[in-house]
Amino acid sequence: MNTPRKFLLWDLPTRVFHWLLALLILLQWGTGEWHWLDMRWHFYGGYAILALLLFRLCWGFVGSDSARFSRFLRGPSAVLGYLRTLLRREPEYLAGHNPVGGWSVLALLACIAVQSVTGLFSGDADEALYGPLAGWLGDHAIDTITDVHEATKNVLLALIVVHVAGVLWHLFVKRENLVAAMLGGRAPLREDPRLRFRGLWLAVVLAGMCAGAVWALVTYGGR
Repeated sequence: MNTPRKFLLWDLPTRVFHWLLALLILLQWGTGEWHWLDMRWHFYGGYAILALLLFRLCWGFVGSDSARFSRFLRGPSAVLGYLRTLLRREPEYLAGHNPVGGWSVLALLACIAVQSVTGLFSGDADEALYGPLAGWLGDHAIDTITDVHEATKNVLLALIVVHVAGVLWHLFVKRENLVAAMLGGRAPLREDPRLRFRGLWLAVVLAGMCAGAVWALVTYGGR
């Protein structure tokens, strides 16, 4: 059996996306629940998250191998097969997300997307704060979407708890430090995964395009 060696697994764009998203969600939560910042910053944070999600969607199709959806989204048989090995107290040395982790990442991104999109149409009459696209809707529709925005927040919290629990399970049971891998990009593997990594310039261009698209939507999409 090959002795594990560290190979590059996560590229810089994926790592920057991951930690920026985590920081922005924390700020969004703190601002919405405990008023860390003025609520206008809650909207600004939502725009930034939406731009990040658009970037991650693009990167999931044209980015480095380990970031592509086609690589870490597996079918039901792979998920069930992985669940049978979940209690094994040994490192897995996988070159990317495991079958369960891949779907949990997708669920997180989908839930955050719902939060971001509903935020564009939501509003608070007491604070006289409305999303940039709320003008397209009537008061009843705005109230309904705002309720969805609030309800999805709890779903997102549950998914985050599951995500963190999975990371801790790998750390203390599987003896795999997933946080270190997402920070430095390198992870111990038994063999070279021979991943293809896309150039940083492509990520910069895509990020700029996604940020520009969100800016245009927010600036000119209202009525």
